[in-house]
Amino acid sequence: MKRKLFFATMFTGLTVFTFGQTTQMTNKNGLVITPEAGDWVLGMNAAPILNYVGNMFNGNTANSVGSAFVDGNNAIYGKYYVSADLAYRGSFTLTALSSSSRTLVDTNTIDAAPDYFENKTTNSGFGFYLSAGIEKRKGHNRLQGYYGAELVLQFGAATPNVSNEYGLALDSANLADGFVSNGRTLSSKAGSTFGVGARPFVGVEYFVLPKLSIGAEFGLGLMFTTTAGGETVTENFTTVSGGSSPILYERTTNTGKSNQFLWTTDNLGGAIRILYHF
Repeated sequence: MKRKLFFATMFTGLTVFTFGQTTQMTNKNGLVITPEAGDWVLGMNAAPILNYVGNMFNGNTANSVGSAFVDGNNAIYGKYYVSADLAYRGSFTLTALSSSSRTLVDTNTIDAAPDYFENKTTNSGFGFYLSAGIEKRKGHNRLQGYYGAELVLQFGAATPNVSNEYGLALDSANLADGFVSNGRTLSSKAGSTFGVGARPFVGVEYFVLPKLSIGAEFGLGLMFTTTAGGETVTENFTTVSGGSSPILYERTTNTGKSNQFLWTTDNLGGAIRILYHF
């Protein structure tokens, strides 16, 4: 009986020891280094920081840290650990554009017009990329691998909408003086794209400091997208034989809708990431 109790105790101890290897790693000061249940994670693309540090002493080439963070590879990226080796994760990318530009055009050749007139162009657009999934990891030291899958939603247009306002109306005087020769665009709207897909991924992280890691991740993006039709409105004219004035008109040109299935490798959110655990 004592022998059975001894072996049972040893087995229990070994079991606890074995599964205890999945507990968090600590440093000599007792600080937890690796993820633990309840950790929130904020991630960002590390490439701008690495590029800035690498180019810090070269004068003025690619060493502007501010502009480097504004690119399509950046996303709001986060995770929540339900256990040391299991996390829910998501990312969000938002694009919102609203801009305008004004151009002054000299009108010295038209006596009745002011010296200059102003043309205005307005650009606008909106889009987002959203992902949500689950992540499983393996490894008990500073270097850990992980894998998982996530669902992806995409919305937006490939090009912004454009609207033009002209300081001079389209009339026979402007045509005669060459200000309008082949018509002009009043507005252009690209069809919005909606996409849904799945993304399996694999990655690796190394914890350089307690709860601070650098990681690399690659995924296989499977995405189906559908794009609505676009529209372009132009203002033009036609001449009539024997007539003294051109006939002005507007024309609307539509583009058809399209569908696409895309299958490609990616490193969404940055090929190299810095992750902060809280």
